[in-house]
Order: sequence, then structure tokens, then C-alpha cells
Amino acid sequence: MTTPRGATFGAERQLGRLLITLAYVSVALLVGGVVLMLVAGISPLAGGPALNLDMLIPDLAALDPSGLLWLGLLTVIATPFSQVVLAAIAYGRAGDWSMVRIAGGILAVIAIGIAAAVLGTV
Repeated sequence: MTTPRGATFGAERQLGRLLITLAYVSVALLVGGVVLMLVAGISPLAGGPALNLDMLIPDLAALDPSGLLWLGLLTVIATPFSQVVLAAIAYGRAGDWSMVRIAGGILAVIAIGIAAAVLGTV
């Protein structure tokens, strides 16, 4: 039988693997975008286009540097969010409801931040 602490420890290992994997994926995407910019003769310091989610898939399919850069940045942003979601699930399975409430509060703060950013750019 698994104790709640044992369940939490297993979840901590999974969270660690998730963070490492997402870190590698985001670095690979960002490096790929910078390399494509250099190949195209574009300075990485020159800035780039604003995020347009409608163009993300076509940019990735066309190997446009901005598509890789934006996907890399979105992956960096999604990493802590996914960590908190998985932690909340693990704590819920372990029956640690106070930690589930804390994780829910953190997710609410992230959601408020995203809403503020989206509403501030409209």
C-alpha cells in the first residue's frame, strides 16, 4: 500500500522529469529559431513579429524562425503552469486537500496574470 508521502514522492519525480523535458524542448526550439534567423541573415537582436496564434502552425510548417521562437517561449511559459496542475493532481490523489487549494490559488493567480496581459494588449 502506498502512503500519501510515497505518492507525493513519486509525483515529485514525475514533475522533475516534466520540468527537465520541457526545459530541453524549449531550449531546442529557441536555439532552432535563432539558428534559422542567422541562416536567413536576420539578427536575433533585431526583434521580431508579435505573437499571432493563427500563424503559429503555418510558421512552424514553413520553418519560419518566428514560429520556433514563439513556440519555444510558449513552452517556457507553459512549464510552471503544467507543474502546478500536475502537483494539484498528485496532492489530490494523496488526499492533501490543503495543498490542492494552494495549487488552485496559484493557478488562479496565473490565470489572472494571463487575462491581464491579454486584456492589456487589446
